Amino acid sequence: MKVRESGMPDPAYWDSFFDPEAILDRLCLDRTCRDLLEFGCGYGTFTLPAARRVAGQVYALDLDPGMLDITRQRAADEGLGNIEYLLRDFVADGSGLRDASVDYAMLFNILHGEEPVGLLAEARRNLAPGGRLGIIHWNHDEATPRGPPLSIRPRPEQCARWAVEAGFTPASDTIDLPPYHYGLLLEV
Repeated sequence: MKVRESGMPDPAYWDSFFDPEAILDRLCLDRTCRDLLEFGCGYGTFTLPAARRVAGQVYALDLDPGMLDITRQRAADEGLGNIEYLLRDFVADGSGLRDASVDYAMLFNILHGEEPVGLLAEARRNLAPGGRLGIIHWNHDEATPRGPPLSIRPRPEQCARWAVEAGFTPASDTIDLPPYHYGLLLEV
């Protein structure tokens, strides 16, 4: 199931919206994390920096084989060998990983889909006790150069409510990620 309004622009244009290292710093991703699950890896914008930070494996999920191919090539160009690429419709079929199998999960620019609580519950299922969930999304602002329509773009408090409903505990207030995003850090 393709996420609503999920078309991707040119990779260089997409990457220009983010400072992945700064975002991952703010969301407390570091070497204390062994294994990480990313729902919707896209072009690998966050996959590659995450793979350089974690002590173990990154599981990069996407339902578009083209996105996985691009991420795989970018990782190969950087000599990163700790990424497993999984072609999955994770909204319909879950991650395919076992319960409590990762320490960190990333849901970046994806909670505007039709089943956000279900997706959060799947991330919760995959996280080991003490695991963390990082969320980022586009600010609820018409001035952002990209992002889903405001009618389906979640606000931070909405994402936080959904996460609590799925069994998470907030580990931070809303994190400002200028110029276009906000973030949330939650724990199992």
